[in-house]
Formats: sequence, C-alpha cells, structure tokens
Amino acid sequence: MAKTKTKHTKQSGKKAVVKKEQVVWAPGMPFGKINYILMIVGIFVMGLGYYLLSGGGTDDPTAYSEAIFDTRRLYVGPIVLTIGIVIEFVAIMYRPAKKETEQEESTN
Repeated sequence: MAKTKTKHTKQSGKKAVVKKEQVVWAPGMPFGKINYILMIVGIFVMGLGYYLLSGGGTDDPTAYSEAIFDTRRLYVGPIVLTIGIVIEFVAIMYRPAKKETEQEESTN
C-alpha cells in the first residue's frame, strides 16, 4: 500500500501550509531480522518433515514391505511438514509493531 507523506510548515503570520511529498512504496527492507530467523526455522522444520516421510522401501522390488504404512510416514511426517509450512507463512506475514517514536512521527 502506498503512503503519502505530508509536511506541515508554519510561516510567520500565515496558516500552516500542507506540502505533499513523494509517494513511498517500500521504505527500507521488506523483512526484518525476526522474519529471516522464522524463515530459516521453517525450512529446517519442513526438511525434518520430508525426512520423516522418506524411507520404507525394500531393496528387492518384488518384495512387499509393511514399513511404508508406518505411523511415522503416515501421520508424524505430514504433521511436521504442515507445521513447517505454517511457520513459513507466519514468517512472511509477520510485521513487528511500530515503536512509539515512529508512531508519534507518523501522526505529526
């Protein structure tokens, strides 16, 4: 969302004049330090989920293995993978609260 900054100036004996400045689309970096930390944690959790999903095969292609229906592969792996995806979503959408000084400057 674009923000338009306005600047109020007082001149001696005259009313305050409102000057519009340039539109600011994306000031600074889009993500903060906490966003990047959450992204790295989400990637590790998703990697763990994929690891839990792997395995269960046999060396002999004609043999049947019950290991593919293990609880780890059917329930734990997908749940951990889903948690990792949710962490990634939160990492992208998280926006820290503004500090009081920044809020005061934006209202003035």
